[in-house]
Amino acid sequence: MSGVDGEPAGPLGGILVVIPTYDEVANVEDAVRGVRAALPAADVLVTDDASPDGTGALADELADADPQVHVLHRRAKEGLGAAYRAGFRWGLRRGYAVFCQLDADGSHRPDQLPAVVAGLDGGADLSLGSRWVPGGAVRNWPLRRALLSRGGNAYVRLALGLPVHDATGGFRAIRRGTLERIDIADVASAGYCFQVDVIRRTIGAGLTVVEVPIVFVERERGYSKMSGSIVREALWRVTGWALAYRAGAVRHRLGSRPASPERGG
Repeated sequence: MSGVDGEPAGPLGGILVVIPTYDEVANVEDAVRGVRAALPAADVLVTDDASPDGTGALADELADADPQVHVLHRRAKEGLGAAYRAGFRWGLRRGYAVFCQLDADGSHRPDQLPAVVAGLDGGADLSLGSRWVPGGAVRNWPLRRALLSRGGNAYVRLALGLPVHDATGGFRAIRRGTLERIDIADVASAGYCFQVDVIRRTIGAGLTVVEVPIVFVERERGYSKMSGSIVREALWRVTGWALAYRAGAVRHRLGSRPASPERGG
């Protein structure tokens, strides 16, 4: 079997799907089994933030029954970004070549994973599963959530100059070399703006990002982890990055101006 672009499957050179969890006992089994059916050659890593509802214990049972399923138990709930960084570090140490992100709550359909991974086949460095490109869609979302997502993505696009339509989505495939190039350990964002940070660093490094249309489905079980503090963190971080981006653009323009001719005596 082979991974992306003919790379060998399995722990060395294969694909790792990272699924962060917190209180997802009602969903984690479907997510893991869905990934194993959609990408049989891929390994799965559940990164559980000490879920009090038994998610970690159920993930251990799934791992005991399937050698391609692994569990990383974390000590406390530290946020989505921290969970992904931990999962990526785990996979980088073990030599995986491609890393995928997947929410455990059912909003990311595992059967769409092959299409998201295939976005890397043309040489892209980061493939985004996008709700807001032609062919993408959301289902069962209240209007308020859709407007918040569209508005947030429009703000990110304008503020940071990012040429993507869905910078906040978390359904992705990313190459090992991209994670190493952007120094994933330095991505400090704890919440959902982790997703924006990875994109801006990837584009800032001169790497290629593509968007693949996906259908996003609102969760049916469990509860959303989105909160006011997460939204506020995203707002102030993106605004700070935007100010730095604009300041850098001004310095570049000033530095590239031709020197004024000296007056003759």
